[in-house]
Amino acid sequence: MIRISTIFIAICMVLVAASLGLILYSVAGISGLESAIVALTALTFLILYNAVSMRLRDRTDVGGQIADLSRGTADLARQVAEFGRRLTAVEGKLNSLNHAGADRIQAVVGEINELGGLVKQLAVSVAGHDDMLAAGAAAAAAVADKQDIPPPKDAAPAIEPPKLAVAPPPIVVVQPEPAVVPRGEMQTFAAVKAAIEENRLDIYLQPMVTLPQRKVRFYEAVTRIRDENDRVLVADDFLPFVEATGLIGRVDHAVMLRCVQVLRRLMVRNKEVGVFCNMAAATLRDPATFAPCLDFLEANRALAPSFVIEFKQAMFRNLGAAESEHLAALAQRGYRFSIDHVTDLRIEPRELADRGVRFIKVPASLLLDPKQSSTSDIHPSDLSDLLGRFGIDLIAERIEGERAVVDLLDFDVRFGQGFLFAPPRPLRPEGAPAADGTPAGNGQEFNGAVKAPAVDAAIIEPSTRSTGNAALARRAAGPN
Repeated sequence: MIRISTIFIAICMVLVAASLGLILYSVAGISGLESAIVALTALTFLILYNAVSMRLRDRTDVGGQIADLSRGTADLARQVAEFGRRLTAVEGKLNSLNHAGADRIQAVVGEINELGGLVKQLAVSVAGHDDMLAAGAAAAAAVADKQDIPPPKDAAPAIEPPKLAVAPPPIVVVQPEPAVVPRGEMQTFAAVKAAIEENRLDIYLQPMVTLPQRKVRFYEAVTRIRDENDRVLVADDFLPFVEATGLIGRVDHAVMLRCVQVLRRLMVRNKEVGVFCNMAAATLRDPATFAPCLDFLEANRALAPSFVIEFKQAMFRNLGAAESEHLAALAQRGYRFSIDHVTDLRIEPRELADRGVRFIKVPASLLLDPKQSSTSDIHPSDLSDLLGRFGIDLIAERIEGERAVVDLLDFDVRFGQGFLFAPPRPLRPEGAPAADGTPAGNGQEFNGAVKAPAVDAAIIEPSTRSTGNAALARRAAGPN
């Protein structure tokens, strides 16, 4: 929009040019045409002068505005930097508060676990006292019954022996005692400790197969202990005693060594085979116990793609600072993790994948349970696809019937494990010949030789090769 001052200047320039032409025509006596030409020339010069002066004035104004804008931009940058510094300080304070809260929660959880152990010991002690009181009451009742039975009427009078003065039995007052282990548990404890010290640890292998091809893809190493009478103790029998005595780290290290030896032997024939090795939560939690295991795994990190470390679901749900740090150390060395002993389907696949979990073993009965669709966040049939989006494979374990295999195929389950395919079978002892008379080898890598990745005559005891039905195999092998 044209300003009023511009219109006024234009009118003034026209008046000045017209006045100049009129003066030349009337005073100087110049003709009208020449006077008009002079007037137009004067008007043109005035217009050019005004345009140039306005352009110079506008350039000066624009330079001042640019300088003001630069100063405002600099002030804004300083304010943004100050806000960023304050935001960083606030985030640091929040992180410190979160760490402090996590430490406090971990301390409370530890105290609760200690209280639980004390309650269990108290329960065992009370049960022992109840048994003692019940036994004493039964004995007293039996004695009273014998004394109250009258002799038969037709019986001849018996010759009474001379009466002796019998002192009444003393009254025994049972006082509370500290929790003690029953005799059976003490014997088991001694047997387990002696077996560990004498290295009577046996490794059983149970295959995991692809579905529906049933091709062996992995093996799970299952630990067994033999007592002095060669009686085999399964994990449920000896794990509580091993964890109570602090020997779990020694057992895990020995089992890990044997698993690596088995894996090296298996990979001679098949590079795609893998071994699952269990590790206890107590080993992962204790830095002194975990350090030798980490050094051993560091020395064998070339086997990391085929060596899977397995933990329980409860351990992952109660991770502390030490467990998280040790898991991260294993993941940095290329090792992958598996979760077993799954009790429900409330699973966070993104969080597990970030921690390095690549396998989850779920019992077939839990997957096929119709109640799980209402108690979990996802239907069991969609669990395999959900885990697959985060690079986690679902393994259905404890499969014991063909019907379960058919139903699991509808759930898109890729791997299966159970007594239907093969029970856990022991490695053949060092130097023992195979069924065909082939020697087991020099035994430098592990106690037994492996000809193929399948569980065959060269890796298992000859006495356990017959498959039988699933129930007989389960009773023979015991729980995992």
